[in-house]
Amino acid sequence: MNTIPLAINAPDAAPRTKPSLLPSPFAEMTAGRVKQPLGDIFGLGNFGVNRCTLAPGSISALLHRHTTQDEFIYLLAGEAVLVTDEGEMVLTPGMCAGFKAGGRAHRLENRSTAEAVFLEIGDRSAGDTAIYPRDDLAAVFEHGNWRFTHKDGSPY
Repeated sequence: MNTIPLAINAPDAAPRTKPSLLPSPFAEMTAGRVKQPLGDIFGLGNFGVNRCTLAPGSISALLHRHTTQDEFIYLLAGEAVLVTDEGEMVLTPGMCAGFKAGGRAHRLENRSTAEAVFLEIGDRSAGDTAIYPRDDLAAVFEHGNWRFTHKDGSPY
């Protein structure tokens, strides 16, 4: 018997058990973010889909870009400020943004007084690295997991 559901109500999906994969002190910077890994529920392996909720005053991630993975976000509710290495833009429900591998560094910030909810979609390319232009952090995607180091390669 197949245990993968045919469909679910996305807001009811369980949140990721570990709130952030980032090492300390960076994990604490995303403390107001809750990710619900929707793609995993359906056994998706080629790309990931997360329903993300940002509490007021929180951020989605450190400013980052990927070397091989593309990313796409779609705002479902609330308001979020898209911060890139080229500037800022307010996103409202129905707006979306895409980030080609090697393109703009980006993150979302919730500067409002209400929750912001968005879908985050990205591929799971082997050998991807994440570049954090403002932080002493480097990340490599190996064997289905992220490995984090300082930019000089020393471990956290």
